[in-house]
Amino acid sequence: MTTHSGLPSPAAASLLARVLPLTKGVCAAIVIALAARFLSDHYGAPAMLMALLLGIGFHFLHETPACQPGIEFAARGLLRAGVALLGFRVSWQLLAGLGPETVLLVVAGLVLTMGVGLLGARLLRRSRSFGLLTGGSVAICGASAAMALAAVLPRNENSERNLVFTVISVTLLSTVAMVVYPMLMTLLGFDARAAGLFLGGTIHDVAQVVGAGYTMSEETGDVSTVVKLMRVSLLAPVVFLIALAARRSGATRQKAPLLPGFVLAFLGFAMINSVAPMPEGLTRTIGDASEWLLLTAVSAVGMKTALKQVQDVGGQAFALVICETLILAGFFLGGLWFLGTS
Repeated sequence: MTTHSGLPSPAAASLLARVLPLTKGVCAAIVIALAARFLSDHYGAPAMLMALLLGIGFHFLHETPACQPGIEFAARGLLRAGVALLGFRVSWQLLAGLGPETVLLVVAGLVLTMGVGLLGARLLRRSRSFGLLTGGSVAICGASAAMALAAVLPRNENSERNLVFTVISVTLLSTVAMVVYPMLMTLLGFDARAAGLFLGGTIHDVAQVVGAGYTMSEETGDVSTVVKLMRVSLLAPVVFLIALAARRSGATRQKAPLLPGFVLAFLGFAMINSVAPMPEGLTRTIGDASEWLLLTAVSAVGMKTALKQVQDVGGQAFALVICETLILAGFFLGGLWFLGTS
């Protein structure tokens, strides 16, 4: 991409001019993501939570003009790329294999949890966006869902604060659930399949679902992972409905697309995976890439946030996330009992 004189072509020069200002901020987010992964691998700490907390500790970098553009790009651009790649983890065959009763139970749990989020936000005099953000993250896939939903919800001065609070809350509760829920399944005498349905349908983050499921048995781990990925597949329709509601209410630009590009990519990748499933090794590589992109994005979100902003959210908001989590768990226990699978 150089001219005969050895100088960069105009296109290459334009690309460099756009990329170079981003390098310092993106590199800072990558370093924090690497540190978070190290802590996770060696001490068992949730990687997403570590990335967020470490990022908050480096908030001063966001105030640095040299780093700010790259941090902003990582928090939005890398996030959307990571969510899009999640599409390779779901397929039509995966959904069909669960059976209609399980699909209906998962969808009903999502609707109930998001409804609780909206009602709770109203009672606490929080915005509707806050209720959708917390309810959606609990109902779908934890931190990943929180970041995807935040990308389409109407933005205000509290958007970043609410996102960081939600990611911290759902990651903490998901980690607690990873430890407590398997013991609950054993206490209640659930068989391997029923335990997998419960774990996959109630724990927030994919990593914690896998951890909880395979600590019980291989069958439980397999079932819980499939159910969890079914919940992940609901991310696209939920984002579409929220974007549609936001447009009709006038909270977003009328010309804004109903489905952002990263959601369309998510659906496209899921369709590809349904028509021509990829080799397991390639799927695992893409999954790792998605995880690293999301981890880097979370690090950048942390750097954009001051600790005091998170503290200002208050204990009542954390109580709302706990309430959503417990109601989802109670609903699944009742649903499994009703279906006779417990």
